[in-house]
Amino acid sequence: MSNTSSTTQDPLDSAQYEPIDHLNQIFSHPSTLSSVHATAQALENHVSELDNQITQLVATQVQTNEANARRVDTAKQDLAELFRRIESVRERAIRTEMTITEMTADIKRLDGTKRNLTISMTALKRLQMLTTAYEQLRVLCKTRQYRECAQLLQAVIQLMAHFRSYRSIDQIAILSRNVAELQRELLEQVCEDFEIVFAKGEVASKKGMLGEACLVMDSLQDNGKQRIISWYCNTQLREYRQVFRGNDEAGSLDNISRRYAWLKRILKTYDEEHAAIFPSHWKISEVLSKAFCDGTRDDFKGILSKAMRKVDGKSLDVNLLLSCLQETLEFEQWLERRFANDRVSIDTMSSRDERPLIFGKAISEAFEPYLSLWVDAQDKQLSTMIPKYKTSPLRSSDEEFSPSAVHAPSTELFSFYRVTFAQCAKLSTGSKLLDLSQTFAKYLDQYAETVLLRFLPSEKNRIDILIIIEISVIINTADYCHSTTSQLSERIQARIDSEFRSKVDFEKQQDAFLGVANTAIKLLVRKVEVEAEPYWREMRNISWSKLETVGDQSSYVSELVNKVKGKCEEILSVLSKDQYVRAFCDKVVDGLVGNLLNNVVLCKPISDVGAEQMLLDSYVLKKAFEELLTLKAEPGTLPPAGYLKHVNRTFNKVDSILKTLQVQANPAEGLVQAYLIHVGDKSDTNFRKILELKGIKRQDQAALVELFRVFVKSREEAADNGDDTKLVEQSAVLSPLLLQGPSMSNTSSSGLGSGVGSLSSGSLQSQMNRFDPRDLGNAIINAARDGVDRLQTPGMMVMGGLSVDRVGSDSGTTSNMSGGGLTGLGIGGLGESSGTGGNDNGDNSSGTSNGQTGSTSGNTGGRLGLNLGEGNTASNLNENLRNLGRFFRRETAGRFGSGSGGS
Repeated sequence: MSNTSSTTQDPLDSAQYEPIDHLNQIFSHPSTLSSVHATAQALENHVSELDNQITQLVATQVQTNEANARRVDTAKQDLAELFRRIESVRERAIRTEMTITEMTADIKRLDGTKRNLTISMTALKRLQMLTTAYEQLRVLCKTRQYRECAQLLQAVIQLMAHFRSYRSIDQIAILSRNVAELQRELLEQVCEDFEIVFAKGEVASKKGMLGEACLVMDSLQDNGKQRIISWYCNTQLREYRQVFRGNDEAGSLDNISRRYAWLKRILKTYDEEHAAIFPSHWKISEVLSKAFCDGTRDDFKGILSKAMRKVDGKSLDVNLLLSCLQETLEFEQWLERRFANDRVSIDTMSSRDERPLIFGKAISEAFEPYLSLWVDAQDKQLSTMIPKYKTSPLRSSDEEFSPSAVHAPSTELFSFYRVTFAQCAKLSTGSKLLDLSQTFAKYLDQYAETVLLRFLPSEKNRIDILIIIEISVIINTADYCHSTTSQLSERIQARIDSEFRSKVDFEKQQDAFLGVANTAIKLLVRKVEVEAEPYWREMRNISWSKLETVGDQSSYVSELVNKVKGKCEEILSVLSKDQYVRAFCDKVVDGLVGNLLNNVVLCKPISDVGAEQMLLDSYVLKKAFEELLTLKAEPGTLPPAGYLKHVNRTFNKVDSILKTLQVQANPAEGLVQAYLIHVGDKSDTNFRKILELKGIKRQDQAALVELFRVFVKSREEAADNGDDTKLVEQSAVLSPLLLQGPSMSNTSSSGLGSGVGSLSSGSLQSQMNRFDPRDLGNAIINAARDGVDRLQTPGMMVMGGLSVDRVGSDSGTTSNMSGGGLTGLGIGGLGESSGTGGNDNGDNSSGTSNGQTGSTSGNTGGRLGLNLGEGNTASNLNENLRNLGRFFRRETAGRFGSGSGGS
């Protein structure tokens, strides 16, 4: 055993022990046989040790089993004792319960007997009281002692309620029937007394008895009270119904005041003679008034329905209808005030104010379906007012002008609206008020379109037919109408029923008045543009291609600035609101910058020095225009930042072109780079326009355009890689420009044959939309002189912007002279400018370009009768003047003839 390892399991402990294998393992070699004796001794010792352990374990187990057995026996004995005690307690409890039951049985019987006796005594006592009260009530009923009857009746009714469960007893059932019969007798007796007393007129002498009888009716609860109230109301209204329903004349709408006077008289009689009879909580006067209103409303419905069936309702007088309705509303308000005080509760004042009306539309409901007739009457009255407003002057000649003056009929119109709205709101806050609001909207549209706009000249009229103060009155009136229309809309929405509130809409009318104000401001702007026309003509007469150096500002700039500032100061003095001052200045800047750009185009060709000079002039104009908004302000006042931003943004449109034009064409890369920097688009067409303005010949443009395309492609690749910004497709400034005719680098001005049209559309529109006859004489002289003396190229003379077909037309309108105006004749820039990029109406397509190319000059000259051939200068001048005179006499006979009104 000593040869085995201590870490391995002893084979002797194995359940599958094999002694042979164990011996072979111990004596695995012959040399180990010498230890057989020692091994055997070890085994014997081990067996002895095991025997000792077994013996000890057996002895210990025996002792443990005996102790456990003793504990189990002890526990059984304790449980048996516990069960015995429990059983003993249960038996004692049963015996105790039986003892207590025997002791309380008699007490319970006594309690039941006492309770039954008490109930019986109470019932007998109540029965005695009921019988006694019944007998007394019968006696008092016969003697009509109603005060005592009321008290006993209440007691009898309350006592009778205790015997409802005893009706199966014959005597109780008989008594119950007798009490019910006595109540009926009392009811009939009181009603009979009321009828007899009122019939004999003995109310005053028997008022006390009737008041006590009402106490009896109160004791009978609703049955008696409602019967007396109904009888009294019918009695009081019997005469009213006979008079006003049985007689067509008395019941007509003409006698409506008699109806209301009758009820007031009845209520007065009630207050003086009958109020003391009836308890106050019966509210007899209120019930009587409601019955009167119900009957009167039904009468009116029948009368109005009958009137509408006569000749399609023509027999119904609208004024009478309105008068009756007004009187009815006043009567309802009178009733409301009379009975509102009787309903004051313990609520707060706000809750009392919010309680529903007692007599709201109690009678007037009958008139509401016929209010459309009244609305139609207001429509007819308004239709007669608008023609009068058309013929009324903007302002009286003897009236002192005020910057806030408005067209007097506008205040009259809204005053009528306020009165009519107040009337209708009293009559109805439903569909009829909505119909009235739609009528208001209709005539607001007419006032804006046929009255205010009528004072403003259209494109066919001369713009000088209105003086500045009259245009100011139109602006003030449009602003007043806009704000008052907004207030009217809010008031109607606040009063009209919620289901119709969303249908009240005056936005279209407000927009119309804003449109009138905007149109008037454009007329003021046009007046400024007309003042600037001679200086633009002076600008066009400068040879911009031959300037050699840049000096101070051009001669026309100072005069243009002084003229514009003077005219703007005159106009600003009559504008009262800052919003219209700002709008006017913005549009002046837009219009004049548009004219500047047009004239830059008309001045081609422009050298780099000429472009630099124009850029200097543009800067001077910008600084001058920045001061327009503060011309009437205190010295030192700075214009708003928003206005300065607008001026800079507008002038940048011109400056971007001039900065490109001031770059020399050689080297070509510099011009292309300048175009990409300042214009920033990739349009070949727009680049060609710059080349045209610089006067570069067409045969030289191809190489520049090709170079431009290369630079554009390179710029686009750099933009794709994030190294540069992308170019736009079309410039917003250059794209609207339309250059016509061949470039004439050998001319000193664009007055004749320049082939430059106008702005077709977009943010910069044409400045020459209309012919202005005020400058006709100078225009003809200039045209003839330019065509013969200055350029000595009569064969190139055209009417720029007027097609041959249009010149020869007999349409009789000046609007055909759109586009470039009479540019070729030196009358350019006399038309109205519709504004530039800041057009408030968002319409950027009003500009037109009808200019014809220089190739049509021969045909045009033939139509005008102009001498375009070679010959003596003086004779050509005289011939051109005569032919032009004949042409304009023929054309203006239909266009500007007397009495035509510019149409």
